[in-house]
Amino acid sequence: MPKTITVRPRTAVGLDGPLVSLGGLLRQWLPQQRWFAGKDRPVTDLTVLCVTELFPGCLHLLVHASHAPVPTPGGTPPPGDCYQLLLGLREHLAPRLERAYIGRAEQGPFAGLAVYDALHDPRSANLLLERLRQPGAAGPLRFEADPAAHLPGGLPPRMLDAEQSNSSIVYGDAYILKVFRRIQPGVNPDLEVTAALAAQGCTRVPAPVAWFGTTAPQPATLGVLQPFLPDATDGWTLALRALAAGGDFTAEARELGRAMAEVHLALAEAFPPAGPGENGRTAAAMCARLDAAAHAVPGLLPFVPGLRAAFGALATCDSGPPAQRIHGDLHLGQVLQAGRDWFVIDFEGEPSRPLAERCVPQSPVRDVAGMLRSFDYAARQRRPWRPEWARRCREAFCAGYAARAGWDPRKKHALLRAHETDRAVYEVLYEARHRPDWLPVPMAAIKRLAVWGG
Repeated sequence: MPKTITVRPRTAVGLDGPLVSLGGLLRQWLPQQRWFAGKDRPVTDLTVLCVTELFPGCLHLLVHASHAPVPTPGGTPPPGDCYQLLLGLREHLAPRLERAYIGRAEQGPFAGLAVYDALHDPRSANLLLERLRQPGAAGPLRFEADPAAHLPGGLPPRMLDAEQSNSSIVYGDAYILKVFRRIQPGVNPDLEVTAALAAQGCTRVPAPVAWFGTTAPQPATLGVLQPFLPDATDGWTLALRALAAGGDFTAEARELGRAMAEVHLALAEAFPPAGPGENGRTAAAMCARLDAAAHAVPGLLPFVPGLRAAFGALATCDSGPPAQRIHGDLHLGQVLQAGRDWFVIDFEGEPSRPLAERCVPQSPVRDVAGMLRSFDYAARQRRPWRPEWARRCREAFCAGYAARAGWDPRKKHALLRAHETDRAVYEVLYEARHRPDWLPVPMAAIKRLAVWGG
């Protein structure tokens, strides 16, 4: 039977038992990971919340990293985050696992053992798939599957190298397992929404086949297994290819707009409808996010008055389409084209926002604005910048969306401007923290949106 150790919160320095071997290593390793949210905030404390021996030589951990809080769009976050780790332990590390190496434990019961990220280990990845194939419990962990789905075993795993806020394993080019790294209590929208859309018969979104979660320290979703589309290419890659070849992308953008409208219509059916959008409250929240971002990125300060005007116009315009569940973080990297069909993936929403906030009904214009910003990002990846390419893609996407949704985002001028501005503010803060070289891209949009009145 799996052995579970649940510990009272304490710092890594004072951990008893096997945890004394891991605390120091994790404290150094965590801030270096792409998915670690507190890169700009020093880790002040590390707490191990729960440890489960998932199988021999592999530990499942939930750890809480504490750090000094800083203002962010939406307010000041809690001074720390919970992360999911799968750690392997071996006397000798195989050369193929060197990239996953964390360090060698110097004390405690694991003294002398090499510690590594077990998700990179094919053996661990295969055993994780077996857990999903045979639903049940492993200590506080719960493995579940769609009873109607047949999940074969023996599928060779490979870890995806894509830069993202989670970790993904592809099994035999048939399934993809997304392992959430930053854990918040509750059902993750990437499971809740995809399951609801599958029940609606929406084929634009891969349905969940299996998933796992935990009951301690609080119930939470830890990972979701879905069909993998091996011949699909993400929209970002396709857009950059078109730009590199000097080609047009309007036909693809138009079909993508139709596909997104279909997903929005299915979401409106799958979840209880909300009333008209509360533009005044939305505008106030956008202003708060702007103030926090300007505090963190001083380069925003000269544009704050113009950006506030965009949000002020939102407060007095018509409410637009009803608020509903949306994607929440839509861009070209979140859509796949297989053949001539578009599919939408990754329904987590913006990872920096609290889970409860990501589940609140919002205007579908928010998703539209996210995609429009993504076309602008793509157009700025090559010099000279091609603003006309981005403009044509934006027009085509909105036209395709309008043809299927029954309303045109372009005719919701103040609503669209406000949501695009809010997205650009989010991008400025993100790039300043994670990819400073990309900061000029959203800043160019900020300059345009601060003076855009037509």
